[in-house]
Amino acid sequence: MSGLVDNIRASLLGLRMPRALEMLDHTVQRLEKGEIGAIEAIDGLLSEEFNCREDRRVGVALTTARLTPPKTLESFDFTFQPSLDRDRIMALAQLDFVTRAEVVHFLGPPGTGKSHLATALGVAAVKKGKSVYRATLAELVEAMSKAEREGRLVEKIRFYARASDCSSSRTGCGAHRNCTNAC
Repeated sequence: MSGLVDNIRASLLGLRMPRALEMLDHTVQRLEKGEIGAIEAIDGLLSEEFNCREDRRVGVALTTARLTPPKTLESFDFTFQPSLDRDRIMALAQLDFVTRAEVVHFLGPPGTGKSHLATALGVAAVKKGKSVYRATLAELVEAMSKAEREGRLVEKIRFYARASDCSSSRTGCGAHRNCTNAC
């Protein structure tokens, strides 16, 4: 049996499945004790590897999207903002607006949860495999202006257009009097 386990180990290594490789010995022990069957063992190894990769993908995507620290709708205090329609916000988390290429705005005074909700929708989109990018309006304008000066405007527009969800949490223009926070 150790020859087969060595072959499996080599295959997992070659397939770059480090989490499954890490779990192999424990899984084989459980198999030998009769705690699990062969199909359960395969399922367990593949599930461990899949979950590990998915966690890593989501972590990288959240960092790339600038959605750290991540916030979720589950952590949003709807009692703090009773004027919000909870069902409507939860419906937004289904991300149908992304599929329809619609724009969602959260408007209101500072401290009302706009950024939290925008971040939570971005996190939900990342978890569903969508590409997301978050920046302040000032950062977007600055980046586009710089790209135009450097002759890379088309490239920069393509970069932003790739994102399924581009979130601007604040206008980022605190020094200007006629500026309101919007998302």
